[in-house]
Amino acid sequence: MTAPHGFSVSRYAPERGTLAKLTARDSVLRRLDWPILLSALALSGIGSLLVWSATRGRTELNQGDPYYFLFRHLLNTGIGLALMIGTIWLGHRTLRGAVPILYGLSIVLILAVLTPLGATINGAHAWIVVGGGFSLQPSEFVKITIILVMAMLLAAKVDAGDQLHPDHRTVAKALGLAALPMGIVMLMPDLGSVMVMAVIVLGVLLASGASNRWVLGLIGAGVLGAVLVTALGMLDEYQINRFAAFANPDLDPAGVGYNTNQARIAIGSGGLLGAGLFKGSQTTGQFVPEQQTDFVFTVAGEELGFVGAGLILVLLGVILWRSCRIARETTELYGTIVAAGIIAWFAFQSFENIGMTLGIMPVAGLPLPFVSYGGSSMFAVWVAIGLLQSIRVQRPMTA
Repeated sequence: MTAPHGFSVSRYAPERGTLAKLTARDSVLRRLDWPILLSALALSGIGSLLVWSATRGRTELNQGDPYYFLFRHLLNTGIGLALMIGTIWLGHRTLRGAVPILYGLSIVLILAVLTPLGATINGAHAWIVVGGGFSLQPSEFVKITIILVMAMLLAAKVDAGDQLHPDHRTVAKALGLAALPMGIVMLMPDLGSVMVMAVIVLGVLLASGASNRWVLGLIGAGVLGAVLVTALGMLDEYQINRFAAFANPDLDPAGVGYNTNQARIAIGSGGLLGAGLFKGSQTTGQFVPEQQTDFVFTVAGEELGFVGAGLILVLLGVILWRSCRIARETTELYGTIVAAGIIAWFAFQSFENIGMTLGIMPVAGLPLPFVSYGGSSMFAVWVAIGLLQSIRVQRPMTA
C-alpha cells in the first residue's frame, strides 16, 4: 500500500507505533511518579554544587583537582540512576522472589567488614575498601534488605487472602531476620545506621497491620537496648562524646562540641539569601569538618541561605508526600510495606542529618539523602526510588 506523495505506510508505521507506546496512558513513562523523580534529581544536582563548594579548596582531600569530588558525585548519581532503572525493569515483585539471596548477600558483606577486608573511616569500622579510591558501606544496602525481607514475610499470607493481618509467629520471624544484620552492624559499631534500621522496622510494623503490642514492645525494647548498650560500654568513646556534646552544647567547644558549634555558626551566618555559592567564609575557611558528607547542609545554609536550605526541605517533603501516596494507593500489602519502610528511612535520616547540624539532634554520622557525597548512600537511595516507582508502575490502572 502506498501513502500520498508516494511514501510507504509500512516504512513509517513502526515509528508512530513506538511513539504511541511511549506516550500511551499505560506506558511506563506515563505511569512514573515524576514529582518524586524530578525532586530526587534536583536534590542530587544541588548536592553536586554543595559538595563542589565544600571540597574545591581542600587540596588534602581532592588530590589537587578542584573538580575531583564534583565528578565523583555526578558519577555516583549516574550509577544510582542506572540502578533505579534496573530496579524498575526488574520490578519489586520479581525482587520479592530474590529476597532470600539478597538477604544472604547482605549478611556476607557486613560480616566481611569485621574481617581484615574492613576499614575504619571517621571512627566507624563500617567500610570495605575496593581499590581505586572507592569504598563500600554495606550497611546502606542492609536498609533495603531489611525492608524487603520483612515485607516478604509480613505480607505473604495477607496478599494470598489467608489472613487479614500478620500473625504473631510471622511478626516474630520478621523481627528475628531484621535483628541479625542490625546486631552485626552494631558490632562495627555503626550506631547511626542501627538507629535508621530501628526506625525502618517500626515503620514496617505499623504499615503491616501487626498488633500494637508488637509496636509498643519494640519501642520498649529499643529503650532497654539503649540503656544496656551504654551500661555495658559497647559504644566507642567518640560516640559517647557526641551524645555528651548534644546534651551540653557548651561542653568542650574546641573539642567534642566543635563540629556542632561550627555547623550552627555556618548556617546562622547565611541569613535569608546566603553569602552566595563558593563565598561562604565558614566553608572556604574549612571550619566545618566532613562538610561534603555529614555536614553538607551547612554549606546550603551558609551559601544559599534560608531560601536555599528551605528548598532542600521542600524537595525532601515532596518525595515523602508522593511516597505516602504510593503506599496508600497500592492494592497489595507487600507494596505498602516496602513504601512505608522507605518513607521511615528517608524521613528519619533526613531529620537526623539536618537536626544534628542545627544542634537539635546528636551527631550520628548519617548522610543527607541524595545530597551528601558518598557512593553507597547514593546507590541505596536511588534503588529505593526504583522500588517506589515499580510499586506505582505495577499498580492496577483505574478507569
